[in-house]
Amino acid sequence: MFENPLVPVLETDRLILRGHRLDDFRDCATMWADPVVVAHISGVPSTEEQSWSRLLRYAGHWHHLGFGYWAVTAKSDASYLGEVGLADYHRDTQPSLKGKPEAGWAFTASSHGKGYATEAVTAMLHWADAHIEFPLTSTIIDPANAASLNVARKVGYSNDIMGRYGDHETLFMERARQQPVERFREGDPI
Repeated sequence: MFENPLVPVLETDRLILRGHRLDDFRDCATMWADPVVVAHISGVPSTEEQSWSRLLRYAGHWHHLGFGYWAVTAKSDASYLGEVGLADYHRDTQPSLKGKPEAGWAFTASSHGKGYATEAVTAMLHWADAHIEFPLTSTIIDPANAASLNVARKVGYSNDIMGRYGDHETLFMERARQQPVERFREGDPI
């Protein structure tokens, strides 16, 4: 299956973050059609057409912006767990997200409560700190989504501001770019 060469592969103790492939479509569409998954995102399950557009939009982000979304899979069995990434959707929000890539994450219902989101978002943000030049990233979260708010705070999002996206009251948060952590010190074996 085609691997997008623009998307770096990231690994954590339990996860592999990689570019989406066409064979991810069924898992992606199933996840986004699950009412449990979308309860605090849009509240409306996605159609296959919407999920197909989402998958193509992910590839377009990497091609045009140099950042985007990763598919998150389990290291143990390569099962599809969800997705994380940064995007610029040109959303009509108040306050504006302009100039602050928007971090997002969604995981299959069977993956909830296992720490995968925090692990994957942490890896994504470490990559972002080292590879994109924006001073801030943002995230928008339904204020009732306690699990995502917990993830956001664990990975450094703060500066909570209540705002609007469409007709919905939404919590806007920001995270300052961190200095990349050196993986190796001089003299350490590589």
